[in-house]
Amino acid sequence: MKKSRLSLPHIITVLVVVLVTIIIIAAAFVFMSVYVNSMEQSAATSSEQTVVQVSNTVGNYIDDMKEIMTFIEESYKMEKNEREDTLETLTSVRSDLVAIYIYDEYGRLLDAYTGKYSLKENYMVNLSYVEAPAYEEDAIYISKPHVESMLVNEYPWVVSVLREIEGENGSKHRVVIDIRFSKISDYVDDVGIGQHGYCFITDKDGDIIYHPQQQLIYSGLKSEPTANVIGRADGSYQDGEVIYAVKTLDNYDWRVVGVSYINELVTAKEREVLGIVILILAVIFLVTLISSYIMSRIVSKPIQKLVYDMGEFEKNAADYSYSAVGGIAELQSLSQSFEHMVKRIQSLMNKVRQEEITLRKTELKALQAQINPHFLYNTLDSIGWLCEEERSADAVEMVNALARLFRISISRGHELITIEKELEHAASYLKIQQFRYKNQFTYEFQAQLECLEYYCNKITLQPIIENAIYHGLNRMVDEGRIVVRVYGDGQDVVFEVEDNGVGMTEEQCRGILNKEPGDTSGIGIKNVNDRIKIYFGESYGIQIQSEPDEGTRVIIRMPKLKDPAKEEKERSDGRKREEEPDRGHF
Repeated sequence: MKKSRLSLPHIITVLVVVLVTIIIIAAAFVFMSVYVNSMEQSAATSSEQTVVQVSNTVGNYIDDMKEIMTFIEESYKMEKNEREDTLETLTSVRSDLVAIYIYDEYGRLLDAYTGKYSLKENYMVNLSYVEAPAYEEDAIYISKPHVESMLVNEYPWVVSVLREIEGENGSKHRVVIDIRFSKISDYVDDVGIGQHGYCFITDKDGDIIYHPQQQLIYSGLKSEPTANVIGRADGSYQDGEVIYAVKTLDNYDWRVVGVSYINELVTAKEREVLGIVILILAVIFLVTLISSYIMSRIVSKPIQKLVYDMGEFEKNAADYSYSAVGGIAELQSLSQSFEHMVKRIQSLMNKVRQEEITLRKTELKALQAQINPHFLYNTLDSIGWLCEEERSADAVEMVNALARLFRISISRGHELITIEKELEHAASYLKIQQFRYKNQFTYEFQAQLECLEYYCNKITLQPIIENAIYHGLNRMVDEGRIVVRVYGDGQDVVFEVEDNGVGMTEEQCRGILNKEPGDTSGIGIKNVNDRIKIYFGESYGIQIQSEPDEGTRVIIRMPKLKDPAKEEKERSDGRKREEEPDRGHF
């Protein structure tokens, strides 16, 4: 089992840090979202308040002009001379009042009061006359800002205010007063919303009345998208990164529009607050990291000691000596239980080791005992048949072959012999069987020379060949053929015994390798397969390939062995480790 690289201090530290980080990030995200939303609302409210203030100031100024209109209307109740003196005085006293013009209902100039200024005798265009489609009673009309052109050597920038009043003898007079627009423009110029925000004035159709950057607009160097506010009700609106605040003057068609930028009013403060939040998060993260690591080390140190002791016990369980560790009550109890377990496992290991040695010897001897009598019976039967036929020379040769078979089979008690010896053993057996079957079959050996020096289980090929003769070739009319091959395949050695006999079905092939102890047919092949698996492991053994009426091929796979004593010891130790309990779970 692959050992995890994560330790308890790391896990505790990571969990605490991740949990705290998630909570802090979530809290910071919520805070920043609420803060940004609040800042945007605050910026919109601030822009709206500024625009309302500007509109109130402009409205108050126009209301003041309305009062002048009312004063002029009241002057018509005076005598003409008195009225003229009053209006001249008014224009002289009010610095923002440039001139007063009286027109008849057809637009002809009747009177002009210019104060300290002189009226031109001839002028080409009367720019101060306001054309209105229809006049309503007590209605006031305001023109766009323009240059006054009716005075001598004076060209003030004014806005004309028109109102129709009742003149002498019930006639209708239209009073126009030219008011300096500089007061309004200076005030609007001084209003700023943020570093680059500003206010401007439009009419209801979106035409600009006044703009702080009016010259740039007229020259085409700047554009103002007034379409964004046409038709909108009073209030604040956000369009991308721009906030528009709109306020319509009471009883007038003018609208004050404020323009401000989110990146100035919100983003700058947002970045400042975000920097502070990040700094706080970094401090909290660092404190959490350090504190969680310290706490995890205090808790995990005894556990790490216990884990280390378990690892040492796994490396050398037989000779390991363990003493319980201290710490919290749960760890002390766990450590004491592990100490008792170590002693119990060491006792069981000694017992199992002795039982395993005895069991392995018994298994191998039992399997070997099953093969040898079966083979001996068939061979003696063949020799008896030769004696009956008075073929003493052949019988002597068979006895000599049998002697070589037993000499190789005994092999001084060794289970493993060289492949060269195993092939000699198989050749002796085939020679004996050729006598019995009167040369009804031929055989051939095809072995790679480099494989002859490797070791294999003795009496491996003989049961396979025996099965091929009895069950494959014995019922044939034509001459049989057996081919024995030995070749290397990576780290393995492969034996093949192929015949051209009657063959078997797939079910029969599976049945041979799964014989019950009471069955006699094919018992030799199953015993060879069991011996190989017991000795080398489940990945090695016998595989049978066969087709009815075509023949059978038996494939035997073993590992390449050069030093059987050393490798046998390693396999024995490996089998012990596999069968021992997984100490990583204790």
